[in-house]
Amino acid sequence: MGPVIDGISGAVGGTPLVRLRRLLGESGPERGPQVLAKLESANPGGSAKDRPARRMVEDAVRRGLVRPGGTLIESSSGNLGVALAQQARFHGLRFICVVDPRTSPVSAALVRAYGGIVHPVTAPDPETGDWLVARKAEVQRLLGVIDGAHSCDQYANPLNVAAHAEGTMAEIVETAGPSLRAVVVATSTTGTLGGCLAYVRDRRLDIAVIAVDAEGSVLFGGVRGPRLLPGFGSGSATGLSANATPDRVVRVSDLDCVVGCRRLVRREALLAGASGGGVVRAVETIAGGYGPGDTIAAILHDGGERYLDTVYDDAWVASRLGCDAATVEGLVNLATPLAAA
Repeated sequence: MGPVIDGISGAVGGTPLVRLRRLLGESGPERGPQVLAKLESANPGGSAKDRPARRMVEDAVRRGLVRPGGTLIESSSGNLGVALAQQARFHGLRFICVVDPRTSPVSAALVRAYGGIVHPVTAPDPETGDWLVARKAEVQRLLGVIDGAHSCDQYANPLNVAAHAEGTMAEIVETAGPSLRAVVVATSTTGTLGGCLAYVRDRRLDIAVIAVDAEGSVLFGGVRGPRLLPGFGSGSATGLSANATPDRVVRVSDLDCVVGCRRLVRREALLAGASGGGVVRAVETIAGGYGPGDTIAAILHDGGERYLDTVYDDAWVASRLGCDAATVEGLVNLATPLAAA
């Protein structure tokens, strides 16, 4: 048993690192690397976003950027909204979460359960066709009409990066030990990615930081296209992404995320969120470049409970991705030999 924690904010961080014994099938672990999953769903708000939410809100309160009883406004596809709603309630603040139609109904319900206000945008940005651009514009509009309101701006706030450098990546390195050779992380704001990169490069560690980005995301030279799963990829560059240069980028489709999520459940009994499925597929892609004495850490940003009506729903996958249940099942069961890195 650990010590008594003083308030829910104190429960953020210290998430488990779990060895995945069956993910690589017949190819590992005897012939391949050890794979460790960082389970960020163990945070009290259910995702990696708890870390920057705590840091950004505590900083805003400490500096007087938001007064007691004041209003926080933020754009979110789901997880940060839940995390900020929890932090706002803890600090006695009002919270408005600007969302778009891709936001999971479960995430929206959780924001409301914490006392937050869910404020939807109903149309994408007319110039880019992107929902994120529209959400950010609506945040700016609201800031202009609500007295004393403050936005933590997860897309440019350096505390987003610091929370993951001093928390997520530090925990991985300390626990995984000297065999750690690669960290695989999904991208959106690039806060987690930037934190991993900062920790590794500040200490000159021989650890590759590999970004997993969505097809249709414009990050790292990508081409804008449709993206159906929330919280993964970006339709516009962020203030943080300009300073995030990963060692490698692996792009995955929405269907890759579905297959990766379901394969993780099938082989490891882990229910991960959509981006976690993309991370799984990326691990399978790079694993052939590493040997039995190496360790790969895979950051799973959230759990699958918020995706039961998308990633884990056969009807949704068939109607939105054009892939019937039998085909998905075949892909999940397909042998995955280690690919060359």
